[in-house]
Amino acid sequence: MSDDMVRIEDARRRYGEIRAVERVSFAIARGEMFGLIGPDGAGKTTTIRLVLGLLKPDAGRVTACGLDPLADHRALTHRVGYLSQRFSLYGDLTVDENIAFFAEIHGVTGWRKRRNELLDMVRMTPFRDRLAERLSGGMKQKLSLVCTLVHTPELLVLDEPTTGVDPVSRRDFWRLLTRLQRDDLTVLVSTPYLDEAERCTRVALMDKGRLLAVDTPDTLRSAWRGTVIEILARPHRIAAGILRGLPDVGDVEVFGERLHAWMPAVDPEEGGAAARRLARQLRDKEVDVDLARPTLPSLEDVFIQKINAAAQDNAFSEVSS
Repeated sequence: MSDDMVRIEDARRRYGEIRAVERVSFAIARGEMFGLIGPDGAGKTTTIRLVLGLLKPDAGRVTACGLDPLADHRALTHRVGYLSQRFSLYGDLTVDENIAFFAEIHGVTGWRKRRNELLDMVRMTPFRDRLAERLSGGMKQKLSLVCTLVHTPELLVLDEPTTGVDPVSRRDFWRLLTRLQRDDLTVLVSTPYLDEAERCTRVALMDKGRLLAVDTPDTLRSAWRGTVIEILARPHRIAAGILRGLPDVGDVEVFGERLHAWMPAVDPEEGGAAARRLARQLRDKEVDVDLARPTLPSLEDVFIQKINAAAQDNAFSEVSS
């Protein structure tokens, strides 16, 4: 039997003229935490629905847990846990009652011990008697995750589970996922947050239904070309505009008050000199520069570069045709 818990081969799915998923292929090994990364409209949710058998691909092949998600849908539901963005539990039931309900649906026996362990892991034991509708947004998602895990699935599928969740609950959520993944649970998670993607074994970068890259976060960063200069300057919007107008700066991304200037032709060993040069050019324009230094590219830098490269390739193809 293959160790691949999910396999997608040349999958395509359209909604009218919209290419939601276009020739997507990847495999997820047993025990991996695999991230689908991309903005809204990238094709993440459609890909997840293909894996779960909620949608039929227009072309290509999809398997999950060694099963055909459409033909073997009933068998698959007992082996997969699914958590969407929306809170889908019963607000008029308590935390304990919701968990009991989902355990009974899946025919789980002796579930109380696992319930207690899961509630302890997400720090919700003191709230067992609270109605679900009275929980905070983060606690609702943690309760949804506990209900999803009570039947001990082989594959856990999460569609942007921490969107709108507070930072503390996000940390608890990912702490539990990491612990479960170490226990050989396979996790497929979609997220727009690049800091969450850093926690994944491998990631698939998606944009407009296309797959831009599939690899480990470290490998994607190591393939980066050029140098990133981190700059803290005031006023930062004016600084960003000046940097974008410089001939040796390929792109500028804004991260709060900090700017990342990508210099594609600059070797990393020359990063210090390049940083000093950018700082001098900004000060010549009467911009206050507090910091200018070379830095390692983030996964977000890599993703943006991949999107820009794909856009240029598409523009070239349209002109050539």
